Amino acid sequence: MASNSMPETMTAIRWHPPSFDIRVESIPVPKIQDPDDVIVKVTLAALCGSDLHVYRGHAGVDKIHTSGHEFIGEVVELGSSFGAHSQGRPDLYTTLKVGDKVVSPFTVSCGECNVCRMGYTCRCPSGSLFGSPALEGGQAQYVRVPKAGGTLFNLSDAKSWPSELSDEMKAKALAGIADSSLLMLADILPTGVFAAVQAMNHPKVLPALTGRPWPASFFPGDAISTVLPEDRILSFAIIGLGPVGLCACVSLLDMLSSQSLPFQIVAIDPVESRREKAMAVYAKIDQAGKGSGKFVAQSIDDAKNTVITWTGGVGCTAVLEIVGNPSAISLAYDLVRPFGAIVSVGVHGEPQVPFTGRQLYNKNVSFDFGRCPARAMFPLAFDLLVKRQDVFGEVGGLDSLVDRIVGAKEAPEIYAAFDQSKIGKAVFDMWK
Repeated sequence: MASNSMPETMTAIRWHPPSFDIRVESIPVPKIQDPDDVIVKVTLAALCGSDLHVYRGHAGVDKIHTSGHEFIGEVVELGSSFGAHSQGRPDLYTTLKVGDKVVSPFTVSCGECNVCRMGYTCRCPSGSLFGSPALEGGQAQYVRVPKAGGTLFNLSDAKSWPSELSDEMKAKALAGIADSSLLMLADILPTGVFAAVQAMNHPKVLPALTGRPWPASFFPGDAISTVLPEDRILSFAIIGLGPVGLCACVSLLDMLSSQSLPFQIVAIDPVESRREKAMAVYAKIDQAGKGSGKFVAQSIDDAKNTVITWTGGVGCTAVLEIVGNPSAISLAYDLVRPFGAIVSVGVHGEPQVPFTGRQLYNKNVSFDFGRCPARAMFPLAFDLLVKRQDVFGEVGGLDSLVDRIVGAKEAPEIYAAFDQSKIGKAVFDMWK
């Protein structure tokens, strides 16, 4: 099943080894290779901080490939698995049509195995990462999506995923939200929400949430509590204020304010322009979304002093580490309290994690590392996207998540500027 005949070649943004070499090239349009495949005509594709690991030559990759794992577009061809005959498989196999508008999580997931059924979609055994040697990326005019019935989200059908919003409200939102905003659902917003959800639901955070000391916080019933009101102030640090870090800030603020919890958050980045953007984003959020807690964006040294002042030297309840390098994870360890939690969603490379067994033993710290299961997080991310269009809905302002939309031919310059922290989130219009 296909739309009108497609061209033989297309424009694509390609990475060449060993490093810092992005080229805009003409390559063959992808074709259906498996019955579960879909071909998507890409309207917009984004540049993500994770792309820089390959760009810098830090990912151990030596194969030329099309970059990018964030894309939104239109279905132009369906494999033979799609149609009424696929009842009993994920719903998209029976409902997806040529012409439907779709957004893809950054990893493929089958939607049918034990791993996917449990919600751990980023670790599906059939999965792969777009924009890697295993799977051509989305910074191209067309992209092949394997296992598409278990991977894609159909933005033309508001009933196709669960939400706290009604189907009517979802449909209205989808009609009014720009593609540059919906594109965040591919990676950065689900990942930011994932970091916040893990921190807020970590067992080490329960005593502050429940007012019951460890381990009574795990069990129902009456217990003599030694917890004072000041002990219940949730202290968080968010390390890294790139696009994902900003999404984590917005998500964490939303969760805390909606539950009327006392909190204080220090958002940390060594780059002043990123700290300024974080504070501009915070200023744009209405009072209901800010809650009654504290939020500051600071340099590393200032943040260390703030945490000492706020917590009497004890440390943060939890730290969200968004960067993915040894210095960031070391800072997280320094800032977290004993019996605290560190949630790391940054992409870590080859260097060893910089801790000794004695350090870990001495602080009783819990770590959650790893990739976001973006497809499982999509419903939560979508609802937040709709709720916070004040932040996510515009392009180009100091208080906007997306800094600019450019043509594909500008990719070499945009990659270099992003690598040097001269720009924030950039989106490629693949047809401009």
